Amino acid sequence: MISSVRPARLLLLGLSLASVGSSSSACRVQIPPHDQVARVARFIAHQCNWASMATISTHKPVVGQPFSNVFSVSDGPHGTSSGVPYMYLTRMEVSVQDLQVDPQASLSMSLAQTDYCRLQGFDPQSPLCARIILSGSVLQVNGTEADFAKKALFSRHPEMIDWPTDHNWFFAKFNITQVWVLDYFGGVKTVTPDEYFQAPPHRKHH
Repeated sequence: MISSVRPARLLLLGLSLASVGSSSSACRVQIPPHDQVARVARFIAHQCNWASMATISTHKPVVGQPFSNVFSVSDGPHGTSSGVPYMYLTRMEVSVQDLQVDPQASLSMSLAQTDYCRLQGFDPQSPLCARIILSGSVLQVNGTEADFAKKALFSRHPEMIDWPTDHNWFFAKFNITQVWVLDYFGGVKTVTPDEYFQAPPHRKHH
């Protein structure tokens, strides 16, 4: 019953429904030119609502091996890009348990997660289906940064509001140390964190 849904949830649900059009219609948003590598990276990070994160496993029988898992992410509400992928985590999750031993990880996002590659006819593995691979570590955030992370995540993932409170959820960010971009032929390109964060993902271009 709608009457039983909290007003805050209704508001965030409305924001989420509005954002679906923005996220799923990346094909209608002009992607930065492939030679503006840092802007392409910021664009992808803002368009994608989830990522594949690889950690070093601490669980048998794959201890010490790469372990990839899917996480919901957001670098800010649609139209407000921070460039920082935020996550809502619980220490009950196996990958988070890996991170408690070694916080280093790798995070991958691709425009194959939007309608863009499908409508352009690009296979997810094609270099033209732009993707980024972030190297770095996962850190818990608090205070005003946690407030921003909450707004960023709950506006795109309203279901999070009702996740079990006994799981002791916390907000975290992916602390980027290197950015890898594949968006065209010629191989992967690298971007420094400074270049990445200074790039304006929403500036109009011709």
